[in-house]
Amino acid sequence: MLRVRAAVQQDHDFMMEVVPRLRAFGPPPLRPDDALDRAERETLARALASPSDEATLLVAELDGTPAGVAYAHAATDYFTGEPHGHLSIIAVAEAGEGRGVGRALLAAVEAWSAARGHRFITLNVFAGNERARAVYERAGYGQDTVRYVKELRGSGREGEGDG
Repeated sequence: MLRVRAAVQQDHDFMMEVVPRLRAFGPPPLRPDDALDRAERETLARALASPSDEATLLVAELDGTPAGVAYAHAATDYFTGEPHGHLSIIAVAEAGEGRGVGRALLAAVEAWSAARGHRFITLNVFAGNERARAVYERAGYGQDTVRYVKELRGSGREGEGDG
């Protein structure tokens, strides 16, 4: 049985353990694993410790066992100033892959955003994460802006923190 619910303090350890799944597709360029994991863990811990009316932190359970987590918050469109939802984190445990956990979390976040009156929801995904991109596209998401990045040689920081 699959169920999505609000995260509770007892979910802390699960959420911290599932964070590396966010980079399971391979290392994104320019960002060391430890930096990615640290940032995501800090965000989840902060959201759990200090809930906000402007955000939602959800856990999906399979047969009573945590199998995925999603964190979304209200954001403001840079161009129009329009409020919208932003899915900041979604991670599915290996045991939950292919079992509808990600889709259920997406649907729950979309419902949360719609209930707030948002016209749209955004998310970011690493370009190399083909599996996640396919999931999002099947769920009706499409590209809006495309962010480019270039590593600057001679900055004294190239290769720093590779791990």
